[in-house]
Amino acid sequence: MLAKLDRLLLQADISLTDQQKQQLVDFVQLLDKWNKAYNLTSVRDPNEMLVKHIMDSLVVSPYLQGNSFIDVGTGPGLPGIPLAIANPDKHFILLDSLGKRIRFIQQALLKLGIKNVTPVQSRVEEYTEQQFDGVLSRAFASLNDMVNWCYHLPNENGQFYALKGIYHNEELSEIDKPIIVSELIKLEVPELIGERHLIILSKSE
Repeated sequence: MLAKLDRLLLQADISLTDQQKQQLVDFVQLLDKWNKAYNLTSVRDPNEMLVKHIMDSLVVSPYLQGNSFIDVGTGPGLPGIPLAIANPDKHFILLDSLGKRIRFIQQALLKLGIKNVTPVQSRVEEYTEQQFDGVLSRAFASLNDMVNWCYHLPNENGQFYALKGIYHNEELSEIDKPIIVSELIKLEVPELIGERHLIILSKSE
């Protein structure tokens, strides 16, 4: 699996240390093990997880600006854990309302020795502890829902990072809150079939 990860990282032009690569592989193996009992992801094959979960998360890394991030609706820690492994200098809050997902994340952090992640069980609209440089969401509902539910989370210079599959212009026009599109990026995920986009939004007031 390490060899496959090496090949994927090379294709994506992402450079990681041997320790980071090992942590990513260990994370996939842990996710695979827990998935059998707790049904954390519909992806069953660990090699597929490398592409659909790990690389799909990591390709966002070059675009992150700032030091503090929250991954809303993180599920089993995606994209938060791969991004935290790749960016040990940044801090990530991983937020999910389901206890079994948070328990898995706690176990993963312990096993992998990850120090820059704090898992939190909460609904996103109820989490008001702090604000962030970046609000991440992957496979979240619509852009409008993301912005509405998370509008309180970016700090004054903070941005929303929405990881989407196929991107439709109409989604932007449906957003109620005052928002501007900072960047719209077509992501290239090695060996992944289907489109991926990163939409970076900022508050406009």
